[in-house]
Amino acid sequence: MDAPLLSGERLAELALAGLTYPEVGATLRKGALPGGYRHLRRRAVVGQGADDLERATEALLGWAVQRGAGVRVLPSSPLVLPAVVADLRVGPGPLSLRAPVRVVDVVEGPRRRGFAYGTLPGHPENGEESFVVSIGDDGAVTFTVRAFWRPAGALARLSGPVGRRAQRGITGRYLRSLESLVRRAT
Repeated sequence: MDAPLLSGERLAELALAGLTYPEVGATLRKGALPGGYRHLRRRAVVGQGADDLERATEALLGWAVQRGAGVRVLPSSPLVLPAVVADLRVGPGPLSLRAPVRVVDVVEGPRRRGFAYGTLPGHPENGEESFVVSIGDDGAVTFTVRAFWRPAGALARLSGPVGRRAQRGITGRYLRSLESLVRRAT
């Protein structure tokens, strides 16, 4: 069964919303992330060879990494494409946090593929996160998650160390999710 897609008034609302930070695309550029934010960079080897790069790319660009990490994803498209919006939900049922995002860029090179999304109004944080798979000269397929963020409201500011721990936790789940998805596909 296909996953449901974002539609109706919520799609219209998110499609018109502006990003909540000015440094759009910074997680995909080389160099330091912007100042004034918390930063995160994690990577893991998730496979070996061109076939694993293809499997990782398919999972990544079909939202499977987020879903495999326990994030509920309601996107405007089943595939990650520029300007696609999504309502991400983290946490249990009615207590879950809504985290709307927009895809700000997609990377489609022969050795490097992935995307970045940025936060929209209503997200508990302001910032951007990128998800990129790449293949090295040795054939190792690496998954890198980079992010910069700061609290968007009082609740996020009050979460302090708990919020930072949650960010690190979900990032670890993303890395394990893609590794598992690539392994299962072989």
